[in-house]
Amino acid sequence: MLPTIVLVGRPNVGKSTLFNRLTKSRDALVADLPGLTRDRHYGRGIGGDKPFLVVDTGGFEPLVDSGILKEMAKQTLLAIDEADVVIFMVDGRNGLAPQDKVIADRLRKSQRPVLLAVNKTEGMQRAIVSAEFHELGLGDPLSISSAHGEGVRDLVELALADFPEPEPEEENDGSRTPKVAIVGRPNVGKSTLVNALLGQERVIAFDQPGTTRDSIHIDLERNGKHYTIIDTAGVRKRGKVFEAIEKFSVIKTIQAIEEANVAILVVDAQEGITEQDAHVAAYILEAGRALVVAINKWDGLKEDERDWIKREIDRKLQFLDFAKFHYISALRKKGLPELFTSVDGAYKAAMAKLSTPQLTRVLEDAIIQHQPPISKGIRPKLRYAHQGGSNPPIVVIHGNHVDGVKDSYKRYLEGVFRKAFQLTGTPLRVQFNQGANPFAEPEDKRKAGEGIVSMRRRKTAQRAELNAKSRAEKEALAQPAGTRLNTSVKPKAPVKPKAPVKPKAPVKPKAAAKPRNATGAQKAPAASKGRASKK
Repeated sequence: MLPTIVLVGRPNVGKSTLFNRLTKSRDALVADLPGLTRDRHYGRGIGGDKPFLVVDTGGFEPLVDSGILKEMAKQTLLAIDEADVVIFMVDGRNGLAPQDKVIADRLRKSQRPVLLAVNKTEGMQRAIVSAEFHELGLGDPLSISSAHGEGVRDLVELALADFPEPEPEEENDGSRTPKVAIVGRPNVGKSTLVNALLGQERVIAFDQPGTTRDSIHIDLERNGKHYTIIDTAGVRKRGKVFEAIEKFSVIKTIQAIEEANVAILVVDAQEGITEQDAHVAAYILEAGRALVVAINKWDGLKEDERDWIKREIDRKLQFLDFAKFHYISALRKKGLPELFTSVDGAYKAAMAKLSTPQLTRVLEDAIIQHQPPISKGIRPKLRYAHQGGSNPPIVVIHGNHVDGVKDSYKRYLEGVFRKAFQLTGTPLRVQFNQGANPFAEPEDKRKAGEGIVSMRRRKTAQRAELNAKSRAEKEALAQPAGTRLNTSVKPKAPVKPKAPVKPKAPVKPKAAAKPRNATGAQKAPAASKGRASKK
């Protein structure tokens, strides 16, 4: 166990400033305003040679017996009971106050080691400033400056001098411990719910809006499981936030939502579902955190009022259809086991591991049932999917022309994946990833408002025009020099000279045709007269 150092003192003496100095953080709100800190704030100290725990408390008013100051004093007394060393802080600039004497008497009765620290002594004669505080009877006062760090290390070493070196603790994987942030409007019962879960008055639950100002981290063990509960300040409308302190409280709440794994949105059933409840739910949804909605103060409503609240939920919180709604009573501790069952389910869904083959098969089935609509003349082609992260689960889909996928189809895919993998209680994000196309036209070469198909047609016409112009120029260069005036007329091809005509061979005279008789036979040649007469 680590030694615990508790900071005690009247309001506005610099306890929260010293707390931030010892933890090297800004977890505690600091302002020149008395009574800013109200609840116990735990942190791990880093300013000494030994590890330790430091507890910041609210301004101690031991004589007040009513109101919120009484509740603050009760929290301070609880912190003193669990302290190993108490550092009693006083204001060196304001001097010794009667209230300091009352606190000193109460600390002597606690039987705890007490160190007296005189704060705000920078630039002053420390011996003279701290001289009057010997009257308290708590030993030699130590002059420090929590804002500038003067004397803080000596104070811590003196507080831890009597404690042995702690045994090395086993490294606890904090990522496996669910962090549950309880958020909502002011005065809806967040602190009451925290006390009901813890079974003790750990934080101040008072019937006054804005009671909680800091984000209080509390460790909880329930049914053998460890949790970190974060009690946050109420978030009001921006127009109603005038104080700077409340603005810082709202910032702390938003940081707690981003830090948490699961958020419990507490809604006041007696006031109904307001617009601010929807705004707080939107903060949680934008952060991507798992969500469980708790409708508090349900026991004080009649049957017709309950039906009206359910209709208002369906109308105003329709975008939270993935979350589970529980109707509880934090004051009477009703409905809390079922609430934490949903918290476990939401945390499991937010940290789910989704395999790539299963995601791809679900994607293919979704495309078969409903293809993505055509965008700019092209239908997107979704190839495969894989998980890109957790808390919330992110599904990355690769394909072609995925920038043309519409939001409606994206919501369709979210519903399909959530139903297939039973992701109840957590939002799901679908992202699209498109690889670089080396043949794609750069975006700067496209006209404003021009689609891909129109751009391709325009580029084709431009290329055809350039090719025709290039051919005309080549043909013009082939013409004689004196005929290059009109490049639009195609030049005639030159006439080739005819080959010389070869002389024909002389025609041989035909032989005389021999006479033929009536039958066609040639006649015998006629005999000469002399021969005929001799015969």
